[in-house]
Amino acid sequence: MQVNDQTMKPETAAKKLGIYLPATPESFREGSVSRADLTSLQQSPPEWLVDLRKNGPHPRAVVAEKLGISTSGLVRGGLVDALTTEEIGALLDNPPYWLHKERDVFAAVRAEKKRLKQRDAERRAAAPPPVE
Repeated sequence: MQVNDQTMKPETAAKKLGIYLPATPESFREGSVSRADLTSLQQSPPEWLVDLRKNGPHPRAVVAEKLGISTSGLVRGGLVDALTTEEIGALLDNPPYWLHKERDVFAAVRAEKKRLKQRDAERRAAAPPPVE
């Protein structure tokens, strides 16, 4: 019995690889990617993938992570296009006001999520055991 390998759209594979789809080779964008292909790309990336990860352009999620802000913060800051590693470095070397502001917002959101998680854990620990 033959088992068909599951495939995914190039968009999904690019997201899993953390790369910007329009910057990938045409052969990657126009086909489907099997799980085996994805594993192969992750374990032994071809030169184009290594270069793309190193120099970009990077997708919004990667740009936001490198800048220490949310993807919504990127949009509020006016960054809607993919950025290269060099462009990200320039922003980090000379951060504009909006980047400082978005970092503060992102830090506050993370702190609030942590506080709520701790509060919920304390409530669960203090709750009486369920009655059987």
